[in-house]
Amino acid sequence: MYVMVKILVSALIIGIVTEVARKYPSYGGIIAALPLVSLLSLIWLSFQGESLVNLSKFTTGVLIGIPATVVLLVIVGICLKLAMPLVFSIGLGVLGWAGFLFVQQLVMKVV
Repeated sequence: MYVMVKILVSALIIGIVTEVARKYPSYGGIIAALPLVSLLSLIWLSFQGESLVNLSKFTTGVLIGIPATVVLLVIVGICLKLAMPLVFSIGLGVLGWAGFLFVQQLVMKVV
């Protein structure tokens, strides 16, 4: 039952964001950029009894992923401005995201 509540609440939030984005694309983008998934995940993890140490590690992981997400969004945005198909744009963005994360992990091991 608890899993169903999580799924329904999460889906409802995503649905609301996409409906706002349909009418007001810029505002929808701003709302989508809010850390909704991160905050929802923190809330669900907390309700499930995760320790503060694990919640802290989770937030650190989110912070580490932010630069790669920026790379993904820049690539997708550029591709779409160049009128490339959405699926191709997302594919290139995901490749850029994965490549950036790989390089980032290598650099973090060296430092």
